[in-house]
Amino acid sequence: MRPGPNTTPPTETEIEPPGVPGLSGLMTLAVGVVVLAALYVGQDVFLPVVMAILLAFVLAPFVEVLRRWRLGRVPSVIIAVLVALGIIISLGTVIGFQLAGLASDLPRYQTTIETKIGSLREGTLGKLPSLLKDFGRRFDRAVAEPPPGQAPASPAPTAAAPEPQETGPLPVEVHEPEPTPMQMARDVLLPVLEPLATMGIVFVVLVFILMQREDLRDRMIRLFGASDLHRTTVAMDDAARRLSRYFLTQLALNTSFGVVAALGLWAIGVPSPVLWGVFAALMRFVPYIGSFLAALPPILLAAAVDPGWSMALMALALFLIGEPLMGHVIEPIVYGQSTGLSPFSVVISAIFWTWLWGPVGLLIATPLTLCLVVLGRHVERLEFLDVLLGDRPALTPAENLYQRMLAGDPDEALDSAELLLKERSLTSYYDEVALRGLQLAANDATRGVLTQRQLDQVKDVIRALVQDLAPHDDVDPHPHETKDDPVAAPASEKPANKEPAVVPPIPPEGNIPDAWRADGAILCVAGRGPLDEAASEMLSQLLNKHGLGTRVIPHSAVSRREIFNLDMTNVQMVCISYLEISGTPAHLRYLLRRLKQKAKAPTLVGLWPAEDAVLKSETMRATLGANYYVSSLRDAVVQCLKAASGEEKVLEPANTPAVEETTAARRLPLPA
Repeated sequence: MRPGPNTTPPTETEIEPPGVPGLSGLMTLAVGVVVLAALYVGQDVFLPVVMAILLAFVLAPFVEVLRRWRLGRVPSVIIAVLVALGIIISLGTVIGFQLAGLASDLPRYQTTIETKIGSLREGTLGKLPSLLKDFGRRFDRAVAEPPPGQAPASPAPTAAAPEPQETGPLPVEVHEPEPTPMQMARDVLLPVLEPLATMGIVFVVLVFILMQREDLRDRMIRLFGASDLHRTTVAMDDAARRLSRYFLTQLALNTSFGVVAALGLWAIGVPSPVLWGVFAALMRFVPYIGSFLAALPPILLAAAVDPGWSMALMALALFLIGEPLMGHVIEPIVYGQSTGLSPFSVVISAIFWTWLWGPVGLLIATPLTLCLVVLGRHVERLEFLDVLLGDRPALTPAENLYQRMLAGDPDEALDSAELLLKERSLTSYYDEVALRGLQLAANDATRGVLTQRQLDQVKDVIRALVQDLAPHDDVDPHPHETKDDPVAAPASEKPANKEPAVVPPIPPEGNIPDAWRADGAILCVAGRGPLDEAASEMLSQLLNKHGLGTRVIPHSAVSRREIFNLDMTNVQMVCISYLEISGTPAHLRYLLRRLKQKAKAPTLVGLWPAEDAVLKSETMRATLGANYYVSSLRDAVVQCLKAASGEEKVLEPANTPAVEETTAARRLPLPA
C-alpha cells in the first residue's frame, strides 16, 4: 500500500532490514552458547551445585519445622543435613550387602539359567532353527528346478582343488605381572572415592544454601527483579514453596512405590528385594521409561531363580499393576493439577541432560527442568523458558480467540469460551478475552494489515460467538479450591496485593422501572470502527440478562444525514462503544451533541482500551460532554443499572467534567 500525500515516510532508524537479527538476539544466542559450553566443560563443578539446590528444596520444609521448635537456624540445618546424610549412607550400606549376597548366589542362578536354556533347546523353540533351515533348503530347490519342458542346465565345471596352505606361526601369549597391593588398592578405592568426594561437595554446598537461603533469594531478586521488589519477592517465595512441596511429594511417592515393590518382590520370593525397591524408587524419577527399566532386572532375576516361570510372571504383574495405579490414580490425586511441564519438554529435557551430565543428568532432568520453568514464569528476562518448556498455551486466551477469528472457526472459539466460563462470569469473559481479542483485530484493521475477507471473518465469528453464548447466565461460578501445583501463575498475572481487587457488584434488578425494561430503553450505538458494533452487541446482551431493554444501531444510523430519521422515543440512556479512538475525538464530541439534541437522555461512553488518552485527560473529557466514561463492560452494566434503579442521580456533564471513580463504575480519577 502506497503512503498517502500526508503520510510521513519512516526514518532510517524505523526500518529494519529483513532477516537480520537484532543485537539483543545475537547477545542472547551468545550467552546461551557460553552457558551450554560451561555446563558441559564444568560438569564436575556444576553438577554438585545443582544437586545441592535440589536437595535444598527437599530439606527446606524440614528445616522450617525444626526452626518452629525454636532450635535456631544453625542447629536446624545441621540436624536436617545429618538426617539426609544418614539416610543416604544407610541406603548405600543396605545396597552393598544386597549386592554382595546377590553376587555370591550367581553360580546357582547361572545353573538354573543353563537348565532353562537347555529345556528350551529341546523343545519347539530349539527345533525352530532346523525347521527354518529345512524350509530354506526346500525353497532353494524349488527355485533351482527348471520349469516343465525345459532342459536342465549343464552342470558347472568342477573347481580346481585348493592348494594346501602353509602352516601359520605359533601363537604367542603375553602374561602381565601380578598387580601389587598398591595397584589393587588404587583400582578399588579410586572408583569409590570419586562419588564420595562428589557427595561431600554436595553436602557442603547444601549446608551453605540452607544457611543463607534468604540472602541468596535477595541476590536473585536483585539480579532479575530489582524494578519491582515486592512482586518479585512474593513470586520467588511462592515458587520456592511450591517447588519444595512438589519435590518432597514426588520423593515420598517414589519412595512409597519402592517400598511396595520391595514388599511385593519379597512376598514373591525374588532375591535382594530391598535392592530392587531402591532401584525402582530411583528409576521413577526418569520420565516415561523409568518404571520399565526398574522392572526388567527383578523379572530377569526371578526367571533365573525359579525353575518354572511363575515367579517371573508374578513379578511382571506386580509392576504392570503398580505403575499404572501410581501414575494414573494416586499421583493425579496428590498433585491435583499439572506439574507445569509439557510432555514434549519432559522428553527433550531427559535427552538433553543425559547428553550433558550422563546418568545423573537423567535422574535430575525433570526436577531441574521444572526449576527452569518456574524461573521463566516469574522472571521476565527468562520468560522464553516458560514458553519453550511449560505446558501453558503459547497464546493468551484473547490471542487465541483472535487467531480463531482470523481462521473463521466459530466452533473452536465457542469451545474455548465454554472452558473459560467454568471459572468466570460472562461479563468477565467479555471484558478479559472477547474485548481484548477484538482490540487486536481493531488495531490490525487500523494499521491496514487485515484484508476485507479477514475482517468479514472476524465479524462473522464474533457475531456467532455472541449468539451462541446467549443461553449462558451472567453469574459468577461457584468458587472451588485448587491444590497448589508446583508452577504458579506468573507474577504479571497476579495482583501486587495479597487481597484481590474488589469487583464492582452488579445491583439487583428488582427495582428497575418498566420504562427501562422496554425494548430500546438503552440505545447501544456503535463507534466508527469496523468492529465497534460487535462490542455494542456484547453490551446489549449483558444488559438484557440483567433486565434492561436494549437496541443496537450501527454508527451510520447516527450520522448527520440519518440521525433525523432515528426513532429515539422512550430512550432512557445512550451507550456508545469504541474499541479504538485515537487523536482528538472531535467526531465523538459532535456525535454526543447530535444525540443530546435528539433526546434528553444521559450518555455513557465506553472506551474499552483503558489506557486511551481520553480516559486520562480531564480537558478532553470536559470538552466531550458525556455523563459517564467507563473502560469495561462490567462498569457499563453497573452504571446503567444504577441509573435505571435511581440509586444514583444522573450527573450532568457541565457540573462534573470529570467523573469521580466509584465502586459502581470506574469513572477515571482526575490527574493531580
